[in-house]
Amino acid sequence: MQIQNDTEGMTLALEWAARAMTSTAPNPRVGCVIVRDGVVIGAGHTQPPGQAHAEIEALRDAAARGADVRGATAYVTLEPCNHFGRTPPCSHALVRAGLGRVVAAIEDPNPLVAGQGMATLAAAGIDTRIGVLAHEAYELNIGFFSRMRRGLPWVRMKTAASLDGGTALHNGVSQWITGPEARADGHAWRARAGVILTGIGTVKSDDPQLTVRAADSVRQPQRVIVDSRLDISLNARILVGAPCTIVAAQPDVARAGALRDAGHEVLLLPNPDGKVDLPALMRELGRREINEVHVEAGSKLNGSLIREGCVDELLVYLAPCLLGTAQGMFSLGPYDDLAQRQQMVFHQVQQIGADVRILARLSAN
Repeated sequence: MQIQNDTEGMTLALEWAARAMTSTAPNPRVGCVIVRDGVVIGAGHTQPPGQAHAEIEALRDAAARGADVRGATAYVTLEPCNHFGRTPPCSHALVRAGLGRVVAAIEDPNPLVAGQGMATLAAAGIDTRIGVLAHEAYELNIGFFSRMRRGLPWVRMKTAASLDGGTALHNGVSQWITGPEARADGHAWRARAGVILTGIGTVKSDDPQLTVRAADSVRQPQRVIVDSRLDISLNARILVGAPCTIVAAQPDVARAGALRDAGHEVLLLPNPDGKVDLPALMRELGRREINEVHVEAGSKLNGSLIREGCVDELLVYLAPCLLGTAQGMFSLGPYDDLAQRQQMVFHQVQQIGADVRILARLSAN
């Protein structure tokens, strides 16, 4: 493959970064390609935490090919790190390797880096450029940017509905409104998240597993259940396979002890109304280095999360059908004035199989 300009080089680096979609958290997904005279001589992406970053993988790949990287150009989708964490600084490794030029898509929002990586490279005489395909690089790591800048994960709320907004028939039947392609796509969005969040209402009505099954993933996201009174059954399917976190406000001491004995965490986060403090939950997940939260819940919790300002993005699958009198997506309102409505911005609209996928963001995002 011949690389003719910086945009082509960064496009390929982003493709490598996407290969790390489910494996790098809490670290960002980063790709790196090394190019000499238009030819790729090394490529790699960030490995799981504690292992090599993308730049090191690309340098190793070049060495395995017997390629000389001195004077070559490295395209990296995020500014090379400049601090000692689980691994040594990548900026130092690029300097030692003798790269002639480093092109980064976007500055690292981590305050331990924040421009210092590129400054280190420039101080060593390496030609640097930043800002190539920055938007694409940001979108790939939107949760990491959110956590670094706000201390909060990026919260994406998924729902599937008919064209008239029904998520289930009046009697609760909902399988399946959307087609297999949309359901598989939904699992891919699950896979990229650090946490899948649901509520006790969904656990009781659907008894879901909320695991990644229809998409490739090297790990399962943690499952978090909002359950103010600890009503969850110890036999619920969501509790099978891996420890879950149950977030409560008015716990039953005996039930909490049984859940903990079974290996699950019971987290108490009450608000003054005796319900779960949802903003506090998001702050806690940010503190635990969760980059992305994927919500699959019922209309009641969906509405509460939106009202409390905890949602950044809606992931909505619309099926070409009408359900008539049915259960809805969000329990909001009633509003008396259009000025009270929740304003959204369409970010992306795409057909998935027979259905339409809409990504809509809160106006401030």
